[in-house]
Amino acid sequence: MAEFKPKIVVFACNWCTYAALDLAGTSRMKYPANFRVIKVMCSGRVDPQFVLEAFKQGADGVIVAGCHPGDCHYVNGNMKTLRRMTMLKKMLEEMGIEKERFRLEWISAAEATKWVQVANEMVEQVKALGPLKPRLEVKE
Repeated sequence: MAEFKPKIVVFACNWCTYAALDLAGTSRMKYPANFRVIKVMCSGRVDPQFVLEAFKQGADGVIVAGCHPGDCHYVNGNMKTLRRMTMLKKMLEEMGIEKERFRLEWISAAEATKWVQVANEMVEQVKALGPLKPRLEVKE
């Protein structure tokens, strides 16, 4: 049987986290290639519905990552993210999706090493859980 390679979607803030991912790549830091990155202008633009859709479309894990609180390019976008994603975590658990499959991270443009650490941890956590079992859809 082939080794499980989790599919992980990352919603990355353009100004901080995406720059950290880019720095990790140009610095030739090693991390798993399990990620599909979606660049957003601000983590505050990530609607919880986007995360739910990622899971629905086959993601085994999702990371929403943005600027550190107080450093948002759009002043308070990441504080919106914090409120929304805190509620989303509770909703995911009620839906039967393990909390380890979702992460909210603050990663600045200079923190390529932190990105590599988060990436490695996320892959290991999701590997340990196994694939996300598809949910039956309720038809009206």
